[in-house]
Amino acid sequence: KTTGGSLGQRTRVTTMSVADKFKAFLNSPTGPRTTHFWGPVANWGFVIAGLVDTTKPPEMISGPMTGALCVYSLLFMRFAWRVQPRNYLLLSCHMSNEAVQMYNLSRWANHEYFGGKQEEQSKNGSESSS
Repeated sequence: KTTGGSLGQRTRVTTMSVADKFKAFLNSPTGPRTTHFWGPVANWGFVIAGLVDTTKPPEMISGPMTGALCVYSLLFMRFAWRVQPRNYLLLSCHMSNEAVQMYNLSRWANHEYFGGKQEEQSKNGSESSS
C-alpha cells in the first residue's frame, strides 16, 4: 500500500498481521520470555491483597508492614523507570500498589493516632450501656 508523501514522494506503509504483532510481543525485551514481564505479573498480588485489606477494619491493618510496602513500591517505581528497557508494566503495578497501600496506611493512622480508636471505644461503650 502506498500513500502520497511530501513533495510528491511516495512512502510505503506496512501493516503487521496479528500473528506478527504477537510474535514481536513474545520476543520483545519486556515480553513474556523475560523477568521484565513475570516479575510485575507476580507483583500484582500485592495490589490484590491491598484491595482486599480495604474491606477489613483498620485495627486489622499492620501499620509497619503497610509502611514497608509503601517504601518498597516507591523504590521499585524508580527502578522500573530507570531500568533499560523501561518497564511500564512494573511501573504501573507499583503505582497501583502505592495508591492502595497509602490508602490503607491512612486508615490505620487515622484509627491509631487521630481519634479513630477512641471514637470506636466510645461508640462501643454507649452501645453496651443501653
